[in-house]
Amino acid sequence: AKAIHQNGPFANKPFVAINCAAIPEGLLESELFGHSKGSFTGAVQNRLGLFQEAEGGTIFLDEIGDMTLSLQAKLLRVIQERKVRPVGENAYKDVNVRIIAATHRDLKQAIKQEKFREDLFFRLNVISINVPPLRERREDIMLLAQHFLHKFAGIHKGAAHKFSKEATELLTSRNWPGNVRELENTIERAVVFSQGPESQKCDLVLEEKAGASEDFKSSFGGEDLPLR
Repeated sequence: AKAIHQNGPFANKPFVAINCAAIPEGLLESELFGHSKGSFTGAVQNRLGLFQEAEGGTIFLDEIGDMTLSLQAKLLRVIQERKVRPVGENAYKDVNVRIIAATHRDLKQAIKQEKFREDLFFRLNVISINVPPLRERREDIMLLAQHFLHKFAGIHKGAAHKFSKEATELLTSRNWPGNVRELENTIERAVVFSQGPESQKCDLVLEEKAGASEDFKSSFGGEDLPLR
């Protein structure tokens, strides 16, 4: 979403992102459309919504598949009329923004289950970009891994600046069910555990299940890690 914004005609305008799944339903409407002072408990002053903050630029609605049906209806009206109504106000405000939306859900299936509005789906789905999982674009794995290695070496003052042959083979052969986030976390751990200029296979702690402490220990020969 950032790449689309930064390489387009609106690059000098605001880019505003919001994770629709991370904000409680009662607050999401206010976050998106704004509110007036006294419109609800805690509304101590007028506040612009993110649509107004993104005026002339791009608003990125991440995890839109988690938005409630009632809010979907209000978003549909915003897209159709290019106007927002802040919570607690009667007047509408004009907005001119480009919307980019993303979701990990199958929205067509959600439509069949009546969990996502079909009319909103077709309003949003003008241009669809499928981001394939890492297992379907293995040529990207080492490009990303090397990027993360340099990134975290700077943050953690790590010595590693490349991967051994065995580490490279392990990274490129894995299916990465957690995709880029999992790869990023794995490389950060590798930077922390690496002892020299080359990150080794043994530095790549790969867990099949979150919190699988026995798998974590087994990758180090079944022994507890020294505190240092």
